[in-house]
Formats: sequence, C-alpha cells, structure tokens
Amino acid sequence: MVLNEIQKLPKVELHCHLDGSLPVETVRALAGDDGICKEQLCVSGECRSLKEYLEKFDLPLKYLQRREQLEKAAEDLVLALKEDGVIYGEIRFAPMLSVAEGLSPGEVVDSVLTGLKRGEKKTGIRTQAILCAMRNHTEEQNEAVLCGALERLGDGVCAIDLAGDEAAYPNRNFQWLFQKAKKSSIPFTIHSGECGSVENIREAVQWKAGRIGHGIALMQDEALTAKIIDAGIGVEMCPTSNLQTKAVKNMEEYPFWRFLEKGVKVSVNTDNRTVSDTTLSRELERLLKVYVPGTLPPKEREAMERRLITTVMRNAVETAFAGEDVKERLLREVCRYDE
Repeated sequence: MVLNEIQKLPKVELHCHLDGSLPVETVRALAGDDGICKEQLCVSGECRSLKEYLEKFDLPLKYLQRREQLEKAAEDLVLALKEDGVIYGEIRFAPMLSVAEGLSPGEVVDSVLTGLKRGEKKTGIRTQAILCAMRNHTEEQNEAVLCGALERLGDGVCAIDLAGDEAAYPNRNFQWLFQKAKKSSIPFTIHSGECGSVENIREAVQWKAGRIGHGIALMQDEALTAKIIDAGIGVEMCPTSNLQTKAVKNMEEYPFWRFLEKGVKVSVNTDNRTVSDTTLSRELERLLKVYVPGTLPPKEREAMERRLITTVMRNAVETAFAGEDVKERLLREVCRYDE
C-alpha cells in the first residue's frame, strides 16, 4: 500500500505532542521569522538519546507563551491532522511550559482548547487534550496540572500524562500524582519504558494507567506483558521517534509485531510530527514495509496490510480516552479498511 492510499484511510492518533508537532510554517508565523528552517525543528539522524531529542522542543516553546500563539498552534495542528487523514486525535502538552510570560496554567489550557475547537469546526475532526505533568517540575507545578485537568475533564480535557527525561526521573517519584488522579477519576497515560526501564512500566500498571506511552522495555518481561493484555491497557508505540531516541537500535529489534501477535492493544502514533519529521501515514507505511512480506501475491499482501492497519486502529479506538458514543462512531469509520 503506497503512502497516498494510507493518507486516505481514516486514522486515530493518541500520542501527539503539541510543541513537537507544529508545522514549520506555523513556527515561522508565531516567531515572525521566515528564517527559521526545518533543520532547527527536526532531530538529525545523529541523535543519540531521548535527552538530546528533547532539546528540539526549546525553539517552538519560545513561541507558545501567549494566548494567540497557543490558539494558532493548536488550530494549525488540527489542520495538519486533517491532511493526514486523522479523524480523532488526543493532543498532549505541558501547561507549565507556557507560563513564562504571565499566563496562568488554566489560561494556557483554555487557549489550547480554543484552538482545538477552531480546528474542529474547520475540519470535522474530533480532538481532546491530555495535560502533561513534567518529571523535572516541582510537586506544586504538577499539582497545578492535575487541578487544571480536573476542572476541565470532559470539557476538552480527557486525561493527564507524565513526560520528560524518564531516565533521570523514574516513575516511583510520582506515585502521589497518579494516586490523586485515580481518586479524582482522572484517566491517565504515563510515558514508561522508553529508556529501558521495565520497572517504570510495572509501576504504571500497578497504578492502573489506561495506557503506556512507548512501552519498549515491556519486551523484557513476559509476565508483565500478560498483565497488560489481561487489563486491556493500551501501548502507544511511536516507531520513528523510538528509533531516533535509541529506544531500539533498528526495526528488526522493534517489538511492535511481537506485541501485536501476543494481543497487546498496540496503537501507532507520531509522538512529535515535526521533531521526528513524520506523519501517522508515514509511520504506518514504515511498519507495512517491515512486517508485510513483499513476496506475497498482490491481493494477499493488500489484505494483510489492511488487517494490520485495522487492528492497530481498532486498538487505538478501544483505548482512547473517549466516550462510548464517540468510540462507536470511530469504530464504524476505521472498519471501512476491510471493505
């Protein structure tokens, strides 16, 4: 299946960071600087770690400090999703990273939600926001994110997340955050297992996370994999990003197919469209090339490709932080793959 065919298929995106996914033209407009180039926003092939990868967020975040900037950024991202054939997206961002010029965390969230709604009206795409606490932030800062999520839960916000340098700040430091989220019935996903720590995944499962971000280290523990399958916990995989951050060395080592065959509810995502220079259609194209044998007869190959895409999209719908009515509509759409 070629890229333009994949682009036409209805898709669901669950792991997409706003600040890492701004179109280059949007950053130029926000900065008022036509000289900003793609290379400044995209990670190079020489990236050595997640820590180095995260440095690419510094530039776009400089221009996500005002209401109008946040609104435009969110709206433009929804327009980009439309071009990629996405019909539902959960967009995550860290409110505390946009308060440098005086906005309150709540004002940051409301500005992003305004932009998402504008994008929805123009495209028909359904979006929701996931608010990210940051591993290097204080308890007070992350408490503010939790409060913001609680105030807007069901009104544009669907969950919280924990992001940042996982190797330097392990999950165990944030048990308090997710205990409070659980007590307040706030759904959550947690970046876990991106840097080799299976213990971070184990703790996320113990805390009843609805989804795991990346989850690469899960391949180290068969018993934990079985628990995740039994619990129906989603694993948000981001192939290009995982290669760039050196979560895996190559696609031969990538555990996507292993997880999928075992029954893990794997979804495919971009992580950061601009930083990783990718789209959801490209992520799917990459996986099809690796996991669907090119030696198959054309009809068999196409059938296998459609089954693979249908499976990961159904997984995405089933593990989305959305209401049952929304999920039913999305399932009808993604099941068109097999028609």
